[in-house]
Amino acid sequence: MAVKSFLLSSLSKVFLDEITGKVPQSNKITALKNETVSYQIAYLSDEDITCKLSVQSDYSDCVRVRTVEMVQVDYVARQQDYEGDKNYIRTSPGLYPDILRDIPDCKLELKKGEYRTIWVDFETTQKVAQGDTVIKISLKNQNGEVLDETEQQITVFDVTLPKGKLIHTQWFHSDCIADYYGIEVFSEEYWQAVEKFMLAATKRGQNMILTPIFTPPLDTEVGGERTTVQLIDVFCDKKKWSFGYDKFVRWIELAKKCGFEYYEISHLFTQWGSVAAPKVMATVDGKEQRVFGWDTTVKEGKYTKFLSKFLPDFIKQLKKMQILDKCYFHISDEPNHKNIKNYKRAKKSVWKYLGKCNVMDALSDYEFYKKKVAKLPIPGTDRIQVFIDHKVPNLWSYYCCGQVHQSNIFIAMSQSSSRAIGVQWFKHKIVGFLHWGYNYYNSLRSHTHIDPYLHTDGGDGKDNAPCYPAGDPFLVYPGKCFEPEESIRWMALYEAQTDLRALQALQEKTSYEHVMEIVESELGYPITFDKYPLDEDYYISLRNRVNEELNKF
Repeated sequence: MAVKSFLLSSLSKVFLDEITGKVPQSNKITALKNETVSYQIAYLSDEDITCKLSVQSDYSDCVRVRTVEMVQVDYVARQQDYEGDKNYIRTSPGLYPDILRDIPDCKLELKKGEYRTIWVDFETTQKVAQGDTVIKISLKNQNGEVLDETEQQITVFDVTLPKGKLIHTQWFHSDCIADYYGIEVFSEEYWQAVEKFMLAATKRGQNMILTPIFTPPLDTEVGGERTTVQLIDVFCDKKKWSFGYDKFVRWIELAKKCGFEYYEISHLFTQWGSVAAPKVMATVDGKEQRVFGWDTTVKEGKYTKFLSKFLPDFIKQLKKMQILDKCYFHISDEPNHKNIKNYKRAKKSVWKYLGKCNVMDALSDYEFYKKKVAKLPIPGTDRIQVFIDHKVPNLWSYYCCGQVHQSNIFIAMSQSSSRAIGVQWFKHKIVGFLHWGYNYYNSLRSHTHIDPYLHTDGGDGKDNAPCYPAGDPFLVYPGKCFEPEESIRWMALYEAQTDLRALQALQEKTSYEHVMEIVESELGYPITFDKYPLDEDYYISLRNRVNEELNKF
């Protein structure tokens, strides 16, 4: 029998029948301290065989090896969105590589004629000495005979990758954690699961967390409800409101422990129009009940009167906890010109209390900012250019299912197209980034819960048809024992962030103009959010060059 191996970068995607992208021109990997660098090895066997992997390195405890598992993709995107778009590597339904899974007992099953891929991470902790280190991975049969060996050299420079400056939020859906695992919200199991998902987020550069003071009114059908995850205890005794913060304090303390620095306060009004209140539960004269929701319109004033009591008290609590400047409030998600009156009404009702706070919303209509309706706009990457042209300060960006010709994290896109956003952030001096799906495990409008291992596109295989480009709703999978399993897309986004941090570090040593010369000198065109390199070698060579320059100082 024979086993053939292919040493690949982290930017290849390997299907059962094909290696997409290309074998890199150079296997050279350089790294700074305080980052994780990754590569892949694809194996092809002419027989079915069970093998065992062994890893040799001077820093074996810094090496993690996982398999790249396949998931079913039924809905890539709308045909008119992917036709002719080079971001997509395939456009037909089928099995796609995505899940990263630890290897029990180091056993690897190879199937005749099918590629089997492993993902190798090397974490450059401070104990890793500068210079060259080699990771040697051997593949042995059950008799201990070596079938294949690969060696990857990694050059570590004695330069520490600085802390990221980008404020990065992936919407954290704690209700989906409780629903998937079948655990009671606010039980000790719930807090254990939330902690593990928080740690998995901050490990890959997320530093802001969606904080559900009330159950977030996001991706919910009009009249529908999501599982209650409200952190604020609300009481109404004899028509007087009061509030308890024990759960909120526990959430913030846990988030801090896990490495979060910023707190994204969940939206105060419903999505796509600010028409109604979020679901708010309260203990009214000793009995718990829903006091606000879809049936409470903003126009009638009951909810805004409630907010006039709650917000001053809440802000007082945030000041007491010394986190007010780290909190970012939302009015309503994705307003547009059709509902600008509703948005302005909602904003006006709370501005007395929030006017001096950080307030931001995802919106792509420049008129909202021009007319000073929005304080801190977050435009989609497909609509951001007008904001850039008008030099909007402290600019954020976001993408979701609608940004289909831009860098994104859909499963059918190349890893390079996902990583591209790092140089875009740097070029356009983006200070914050938002994406809606760290772990959204519901169907469209939360009609039902889904199993993300079976349905990657928001469908449930029954009544709810696929609705999101596969991978858009989540970047991690809910693994066993509350342990999230990462996706290769999440790793590509992490690499985009480390690219940004390295570019910013070099800018501090030189200048923005010098770094941009490195970024764009060989492209022949300026990078925008609509035009950017997709060549794997570009990103690998860019990081190697930036790392080498940083090592000179």
